[in-house]
Amino acid sequence: MDDDPRREPEDEFRDMLREFLEGNGDIDPARLASAAGLPDDPEMVSQLISQLQNALQSSGEGVNWSLALEQATGLAARSSVVSLPAERSQLEQAFHVASLWLAEATSISELTVEPRLMSRTEWVSTTMPIWTQLAEPVATSIADALTGVLKEQAPEGLEGMMANASQLMRNVGGTLFAMQLGQVVGQLAGEVVSGGDIGIPLLGSSEADSQAVMIPQNVAAFATGLDIPVDQVQLYLAVRELAHARLFRHAKWLRLQLLTSITEFAHGIRVDTDRLEELAGELDPSNPEELRDALMSGALIPPKSEEQLAALARLETVLALVEGWVDVVTAEASGRLPKSDAIAETVRRRRASGGPAESAFATLVGLELRPRRLREAAAMWKRITDAVGADARDALWAHPDVLPTGDDITDPTALLGRLTGGPTAPDDIDQAIEDLLNDDTSERPTED
Repeated sequence: MDDDPRREPEDEFRDMLREFLEGNGDIDPARLASAAGLPDDPEMVSQLISQLQNALQSSGEGVNWSLALEQATGLAARSSVVSLPAERSQLEQAFHVASLWLAEATSISELTVEPRLMSRTEWVSTTMPIWTQLAEPVATSIADALTGVLKEQAPEGLEGMMANASQLMRNVGGTLFAMQLGQVVGQLAGEVVSGGDIGIPLLGSSEADSQAVMIPQNVAAFATGLDIPVDQVQLYLAVRELAHARLFRHAKWLRLQLLTSITEFAHGIRVDTDRLEELAGELDPSNPEELRDALMSGALIPPKSEEQLAALARLETVLALVEGWVDVVTAEASGRLPKSDAIAETVRRRRASGGPAESAFATLVGLELRPRRLREAAAMWKRITDAVGADARDALWAHPDVLPTGDDITDPTALLGRLTGGPTAPDDIDQAIEDLLNDDTSERPTED
């Protein structure tokens, strides 16, 4: 490319785009890797070039999500170590003890599938279907917007080339997005300690939905620096994971409701084409990090619509109810542990802030998975437990229409009044559930 300093940025961009479309091998691979949000690592750069070459030749539709899986698995494998037999034995024993303790804190039945200890790479392969489901609406919106803007902003003389290259651009853009998602999920594999750590149900099969999962390597990393015996940390985390898995097995509607709220939110995601047009006009070919920064900062995703805010509010409420219930039940079940309160506070702070990879996912997809009202929800569940006991508390998970609402989290007084109104209160709940299931619209006699 001509290094004449008098050349306009538009001319440089035109020549760079032409070289790229023509498969010119002189483009700096490190710059492409940087634009894709990948580290300046020779192996990853080589992988990126190979995948982009495949994208140039592909005639398929949509995003090739196998790239995300390949990227995430490769990243997780780099940092993954085989857990020692003694460590696995300790965690298996922790699950056994935790199950006994949990039976004293909740009447929700035990799991029918044995807990599973996963490596980081196994966690990636098991959870990737859900991650791609969450990310696909954003990837599609970005591909559509990028194709349209590039056609409109194409320099003079390239309009015909761009008009014929829309599928190519979708493939290349989808490849970059998929590899970014893989980077995020691969990093997440080093942060999560269990199957329910993120809050949403990430395990895909019907059998796995009711299975407790721990990642021994990450449990050991979590315990490092806490100045708490590792066996206590293992027991606490085992109780928490079993409680989470039992709840989703018991409330079979819960997983669908959470994923439905996420889907409703995701379908409302649109890309800010005005900002994208500005970016296309201002793009400095020598600084491809601008595009990467725009993607990873969430700058291309405009403020949430009213529909999205409503879906997000429903999602946050259910997530807070789940996490609050798990907190309360775990506290009751793990009361024998001398350091349970200290471990619980560490878990709460970690849940409230999230790790770097989860923050990256939030900006990439525009969806924050951390419940903002966790402490309030836990306080509500504790008051319910103290007022009516564990059985009546857990009966509230029987159907979504009897589950506490966001208003109940804010002020549970009315809910407590209904639950403590008399000995027939639990029967009233059962009757309400039966009415809903039977679609009974007949009027009932009222008491004078």
